[in-house]
Amino acid sequence: MVAGGPAFHPLDQGRCLGAPAGLGSEAWRSARHDLSGWHQRSRPPQSGRRRKKGAHGRERDLREALGRSRGGYGTKACVIADGRGRAIAFALAPGQAHELPLAPGLLDSLPGVPGWIIGDRGYAADAFRERIWAMGARPAIPPKRTDAPVACPSWIYNNRSRVENLWARLKEWRAVATRYEKTAQSFLGVLCLAAAADWIKL
Repeated sequence: MVAGGPAFHPLDQGRCLGAPAGLGSEAWRSARHDLSGWHQRSRPPQSGRRRKKGAHGRERDLREALGRSRGGYGTKACVIADGRGRAIAFALAPGQAHELPLAPGLLDSLPGVPGWIIGDRGYAADAFRERIWAMGARPAIPPKRTDAPVACPSWIYNNRSRVENLWARLKEWRAVATRYEKTAQSFLGVLCLAAAADWIKL
């Protein structure tokens, strides 16, 4: 305290720390609640919070082949190719869906009856193998670890790498590797365009 400075007045019982002069503690509390909350923590906007989708939103996602899987929110694309590794038809499903329900529709898109139908363990189902036998072809699909052993010649199953190479060529298109299209029909058109360009190269 500097000599000759302003005088300090002790707080009496009618005031509280920080109260303006002339206001008691009760009056200051009531006036403080009328202020606009200078020290209150701001809340995030309502639009930034995650909103739960209703039935309409889920139906729209299924219609547009969108869904959430372990890899994120996206689309699962399945392809059936010929012996040279060229795409014949595509099928789309939400990211969390299984690819087995798409397989019969892909078989119906074949122009003829092939000698073998090769697929990975995702298509390992007795009903699907029976469908392949019924159309006149032979399945080369390895069984799951919990299934009984089935015939799957390695010399024919090794040709599945042609489909993997097909996807590697198609994903050179950024629009195929990362879906930008809002609708499933537009994304399917991008896949067909990339497949047509791949046919021309081969």
